[in-house]
Amino acid sequence: MTVSERPVWVDDTLFPFESRFIEINGHRVHYVDEGSGPTLLFLHGNPTWSFDYSKVIDSLRSEFRCIAVDYPGFGLSVPAQGYRYLPAEHAQVITGFVDALALTGVTLVAHDWGGPIGLATVQQRRDVFDRLVLTNTWAWPYDAPLIQVMSYVMGSPIGRLLIRQLNLFVNVMIPIGHRLTKPTSDQMAHYQKALDSHARREGCAVFPREITASRTFLGDIEAGLPDISALPALIIWGDADFAFGDAELRRWEQTFADHRTVTINGAGHYVPSDAPEQFAAAIRDWHTPSAS
Repeated sequence: MTVSERPVWVDDTLFPFESRFIEINGHRVHYVDEGSGPTLLFLHGNPTWSFDYSKVIDSLRSEFRCIAVDYPGFGLSVPAQGYRYLPAEHAQVITGFVDALALTGVTLVAHDWGGPIGLATVQQRRDVFDRLVLTNTWAWPYDAPLIQVMSYVMGSPIGRLLIRQLNLFVNVMIPIGHRLTKPTSDQMAHYQKALDSHARREGCAVFPREITASRTFLGDIEAGLPDISALPALIIWGDADFAFGDAELRRWEQTFADHRTVTINGAGHYVPSDAPEQFAAAIRDWHTPSAS
């Protein structure tokens, strides 16, 4: 089911892992599976891919089994014909992925859209997941005016055209979403080349409008949060994010009674790549007591 095959532009130094591919619902899904120990399942946001977690995985794979997967149409994953790139569809793929690898005892590590996508899978496969790591994400219908305006503008036909034509989300959002570090040209190339055509940017272009258009999907996840609220949760929060702030952080803290919050001062939206050493240390310090 797996093969070692990936584009030549993927730098083995920046992404020092074996690329694996598996067929899920007709999609050719790329993932990495490194190390051994307690299982961490990393889910990315928009417009990133498993590369966003590369430094974190490199730091943790000596102590954990680190699995990071790309949604169809992102990173190195190839979607099946007719795929609409909807969050609910991504969640179905991730649920299928968890089933295909027969994962157990999993800690979900979710950023941005990885939150609702991953938590939908947690709610579907409650016996698979033991813990949660949530970083600058949400899992409910979003009513904040600024986010609604962004969803409307970037999800409009003109906004989607700009994303497809100019790779706008990669070229603009990734730089402004890093506050503690500046992505190098080589790092930026790994985001740009993953979405190097109009067709490859379709998934990236769909996500903004789905912040408001996927209210039913998000509402269902919100309704299911009480059922998973007993799970231990680590909340790693970048406090200089342009998208998520104190309101979202407080809601997560109120949802999960057994939580630890680690605030990374000055970190932007893309916390795993903006502050990878602190991100990895937070997981290691929180997880280690029960892993021994």
